[in-house]
Amino acid sequence: MKAVIQAGGQGTRLRPYTFVVPKPLMPVGEQPVIEVLLKWLRRWDIKETCITTGYLGHLISTLCGDGKQWDMKISYSREKEPLGTIGPLVNIKDYLSQTFLVLNGDLITDLNINDFVAFHKSSGAQVTVACTDQVVDVDFGVIDAPNGDGRMQGFREKPSMSFQVSMGIYCMEPAILDLIPQGVPFGFDNLMHTMLLHDMPVYTYKHKGLWLDIGQEKDFTHVQERFVDDYKPLILGH
Repeated sequence: MKAVIQAGGQGTRLRPYTFVVPKPLMPVGEQPVIEVLLKWLRRWDIKETCITTGYLGHLISTLCGDGKQWDMKISYSREKEPLGTIGPLVNIKDYLSQTFLVLNGDLITDLNINDFVAFHKSSGAQVTVACTDQVVDVDFGVIDAPNGDGRMQGFREKPSMSFQVSMGIYCMEPAILDLIPQGVPFGFDNLMHTMLLHDMPVYTYKHKGLWLDIGQEKDFTHVQERFVDDYKPLILGH
């Protein structure tokens, strides 16, 4: 199975760090996050990866090279202009002839890829989205006024709310590539709306383990403090 790592974003949430270093090269422990991702993929027997690059992409290709150091084959697809999270896939259609993985280049997880892919294939989905529960702290008082007449039915002061969120990891079938327009920005949200409109099957796979999005500064700081002791054994098996 092949994987695509989306690494073309500008990392605006991590500025000023990302003015000089692309987000996938931000360090976690003693190595950049994209190296952690590649080693995690290789642990699950993923040997072919295409990295889509844009902003400061030459730094990514310089670090990762052709992948021989991890017994992998790495290729690159460069965006001339930002194409969103899904738009770059249209440029590598010929590369993606069978079921494939797509993942954001700024995450850390211990997701079991074998179980994830097995679920995808058994469900008959065109796309399966890896999901996890995320608690969001709301910094405001939340008003419940559901009837539309303005009368308050409830009030919660700065509540914590739980949502099922996408982890930025997807298992996809080649048929979805025909939905992506050429040369224009096309995000994962656009793909989901298009597929739901056409009643194409999309499934979710619930992950209860580790997931961190280092694109958020709080998670990035957290990883620096705890990666070697708490997370590295889970992800890389040592």
